[in-house]
Amino acid sequence: MFITVIIPCYNEKATIKEIVNKVNNYNDYKKEIIIVDDGSTDGTREILEKEIKQNVYKIIYHEQNLGKGAAINSALNHVNGEVVVIQDADLEYDPKDYTNLLRPVLEKKADVVLGSRFLGGVGPVRIHFFWHYVANKILTLICNIFINLNISDMETGFKLFKTEAIKSVKLYEKSFGFEPEIVIKLAKKKFVFYEVPVSYYGRSYEEGKKIRLKDAFSALYCIVKYSIFD
Repeated sequence: MFITVIIPCYNEKATIKEIVNKVNNYNDYKKEIIIVDDGSTDGTREILEKEIKQNVYKIIYHEQNLGKGAAINSALNHVNGEVVVIQDADLEYDPKDYTNLLRPVLEKKADVVLGSRFLGGVGPVRIHFFWHYVANKILTLICNIFINLNISDMETGFKLFKTEAIKSVKLYEKSFGFEPEIVIKLAKKKFVFYEVPVSYYGRSYEEGKKIRLKDAFSALYCIVKYSIFD
């Protein structure tokens, strides 16, 4: 199994080197790393050029901040792996869980694997924001109603796809709307979904967490838009 790990990053100078080291230290399967710097202004780009460039397959630079979805779209043009893993740059998700994510694909059962923070049983999950949890559950419930699945964590930032699956749809959302868009579009194409429990080391806003209340409303809009109209 050859894995492409896509790392979208924006202003992650405190964590980008550590997450790349963690991914490179995962040696269970052959892999390539594609980093997309989404217009960072905090020194992340300089770290990528001076300390990381030689340790990854490719770095793509956006001249302005376009959003997570745009970063993933840019990386998909350069994927060589049989599967694609989306790895956030902020250390909230641990590359040690790749093996768990890969298992349903290796057993030839899954096209898409979602790393759920709510299934339990693998590793530590940080006790975190109550209202984020509520918003996530509401958005996941509404998404499930539209696509007739029983996903527990649609908004997870830890997703794995067979390359043929993720490349089979055209993606439009530039920001965090990518999460519901990709789930809905692949569900409508009847790809097989699995979920596995993963560890979660959530950040506070002081530590650099970027998602905001407006992103929940954007996700709701995307759920309706791509379920009904696209």
